[in-house]
Amino acid sequence: MINENIMSFSMDFFRLDGKVAIVTGANHDLGESYAVALAKAGADIFVAHHSPNVSRVKEEVESLGRRIAFLQGDLTQADYREECVAKCLEEFGRIDILVNNAGCNHADPILDFPDDDWKRVVDLQLAAVHYFSRVVAKVMAKQGYGKIINIGSALSFAADPNACAYTAAKHGILGVTKSFATEAGKFGIRCNCIAPGFFMSPVTDEIRAMNPAIFDKVCERMPLCTDGQWGNIRDLMGTVVFLASPASDYISGEVITVDGGFKAVLA
Repeated sequence: MINENIMSFSMDFFRLDGKVAIVTGANHDLGESYAVALAKAGADIFVAHHSPNVSRVKEEVESLGRRIAFLQGDLTQADYREECVAKCLEEFGRIDILVNNAGCNHADPILDFPDDDWKRVVDLQLAAVHYFSRVVAKVMAKQGYGKIINIGSALSFAADPNACAYTAAKHGILGVTKSFATEAGKFGIRCNCIAPGFFMSPVTDEIRAMNPAIFDKVCERMPLCTDGQWGNIRDLMGTVVFLASPASDYISGEVITVDGGFKAVLA
């Protein structure tokens, strides 16, 4: 006899038609890939951004037949966070998905790390994620459903020299993820984390230019670096769609590491 429960599974579980996603920092690098992936799955996109150029992601999303709206500002400011939520609701009427991607960094030895730069990095990479998620979660709670996806890092599990603020913030993201999963689940809100490893991007191009040896060092440890390349940004797009979609509705408080096996290998 056919098991109707099993047979009811559909690839439509991965679709996001009719959903609205806020993606912070979606006008460049990894954030752009998240926005395009969600749009390809059917979602309309709201971008909270700090840097001004939004033309490329606008063209990409609209070419897919999806709507996209923007608001420029500083996510460390409470008024801007509230304004983002208000404008998204004004434009689209709901918020189903939040991808907390926006970030910044500063590199200095720990004994000389400037206090102002520590605060700047932690305020955006950690504190703003908590505060913005809380504002958005209030909307999701009224809807009875929502997906919050935080962006961690390989440095959510380890540390690199000269990155004390970034490392502390990304470790903290795991705690924020688990806290929201624990408390917001009763409102139908799932909260998970993606932890990217090393990817080819303008940001990592700069890192490799400053320290060429890091490329070979990472490739030696990464089992899937068989073609002499770090990850392609495309490798993250399926993960964000999965966590945003009904296909992952029974997953919350988890971290999916997308790093070519880097974390699985002892240093």
